[in-house]
Amino acid sequence: MQLEGKTAIVTGAASGFGAGIARAFAAAGARVLVADLNGDGAREIATEVNGHAIEVDVADGASVQAMTARALDIFGHIDILVNNAGITHIPTALEDVSEEDFDRVLAVNAKSVYLTARAIVPHMKSRGAGAILNVASTAGVSPRPRLNWYNASKGWMITATKAMAVELAPNGIRVNAINPVAGETPLLKSFMGEDTPEIRAKFLSTIPLGRFSTPQDMGAAATFLCSDAASMITGVAMEIDGGRCI
Repeated sequence: MQLEGKTAIVTGAASGFGAGIARAFAAAGARVLVADLNGDGAREIATEVNGHAIEVDVADGASVQAMTARALDIFGHIDILVNNAGITHIPTALEDVSEEDFDRVLAVNAKSVYLTARAIVPHMKSRGAGAILNVASTAGVSPRPRLNWYNASKGWMITATKAMAVELAPNGIRVNAINPVAGETPLLKSFMGEDTPEIRAKFLSTIPLGRFSTPQDMGAAATFLCSDAASMITGVAMEIDGGRCI
């Protein structure tokens, strides 16, 4: 029960890695607010983990403020924030990605980290404690061709993690990231362009351990990094990638 008595917000938690993190947190004793643009999916996961749900657009400041207010109303305080919500564009030559897709990727993957920090960091500062986890990607470390602006958004998230960690350390707030390789999530088909056995085999050939990341992998790493067992760890971008970035 590594997170016994802790409270947590997990964004993008209606499916994929976010759902895996919400499940792991609940199993470790945390009370969880499942936040997602997909309200029905968020409520389904919340019911499963005996938590709470809220529909949120992480790229919208008012929506993030409402999420924060809901968490404080339910829990009284916020111990953990997981910025997991993310999107990609389909594999495309960098000059052919539409401005609309570029703006959407940067809004969800980058601006959301600013918005949640603006809403929640003051509360954590007032308590002198907190753990923030940003779900970045191996794409921000070892970019794949044709996922250009998605790669850049995840590289931004890794740099933001380190910048936040340095600035917030004196306030007792730890900030870390995890870098998953692609997994069995709703984004997998978008990463690959199309989902065929041949493309899967080619993708898997770049991962030394020979398999995709799973929600359970992310849940285990997130639980550790957000627990008191990791009290000396901040500013780390942990690769959970089966050796992809070696």
